[in-house]
Amino acid sequence: MSVLVYTESDQGRFKKIAFEVASYAKAVADQLGTTVTAITINAGDTSELETYGVSKVLKVSNPSLDAFNAKIYAAIIKQAADKEGAKVVVVSSSVNSKYLAPLLSINLNAGYATNVLETPLSTAPFVVKRSAFTNKAYEMFQINTDVKLLGVSKNSFGLKENKTSATTEDFSPSIPDSGIKVESVDKASNKVTIADAEIVVSAGRGLKGPENWGMIEELADVLGAATACSKPVSDLGWRPHGEHVGQTGKPVAANLYIAIGISGAIQHLAGINASKVKVVINTDPEAPFFKAADYGVVGDAFVVVPQLIEKLKAFKAQQ
Repeated sequence: MSVLVYTESDQGRFKKIAFEVASYAKAVADQLGTTVTAITINAGDTSELETYGVSKVLKVSNPSLDAFNAKIYAAIIKQAADKEGAKVVVVSSSVNSKYLAPLLSINLNAGYATNVLETPLSTAPFVVKRSAFTNKAYEMFQINTDVKLLGVSKNSFGLKENKTSATTEDFSPSIPDSGIKVESVDKASNKVTIADAEIVVSAGRGLKGPENWGMIEELADVLGAATACSKPVSDLGWRPHGEHVGQTGKPVAANLYIAIGISGAIQHLAGINASKVKVVINTDPEAPFFKAADYGVVGDAFVVVPQLIEKLKAFKAQQ
């Protein structure tokens, strides 16, 4: 009857969100008076999960699962939930988990709450708080099914250390045929991904052309941040579509989001609204982004950003 959590990994290493959902699952397990079991797929060293409250690890190792497949991963997690008799299953709000969760919900006949922000307000009835209307409102969401599936919103709960001693069990579930074959996967190397980034530096058409993106990348490098862009920039081919953030691109829930030369169209703001601190740099004091930002600088990015980089480098040199 443990709480089951799916802990995502990439190339054998856990993603940061894996530790956040493990932390969340531990808090829920404490409410229910039970323990946490984690299901991992092709993860390497699983001992890190002990830091965040996991008591048992079901470790799946199969080279055919290196490429993510929502149907297959959902089937595997369902088998793990059945094995453990889990009544609460926790996943993240990553792109992959958002693909597999609806399938898993059907497999488990479970009510599915997305964008969950906190541990349950009550467990009988089972009520959770979630964000709604692109983070413009909160909803108290009651799940009445026997099995509950919770998708935790990124950076909403944080990492909570809760040291345990976990047992590890090799788990060999049946692998269904999905009808999909992945031929190849191309990934950017030596870059912080938008999904895992604590800080995102984003830029728009105010940069005037792709040749000026060097200072954005330099600022991101100084901050240890991911780079992103607005939709028009990716549509123009200045930056890869994988960097497009907003309602029609990748959602961002970073601790710090810096928007440079982005006016702040409603679709863009909707996609980054979950970020905790938003900073905008723009020459137009009437740009819509200023109304949504926590901090704003009215100024020319080609003047402000180099000075910001210089100040940050000087600050880091003093550390």
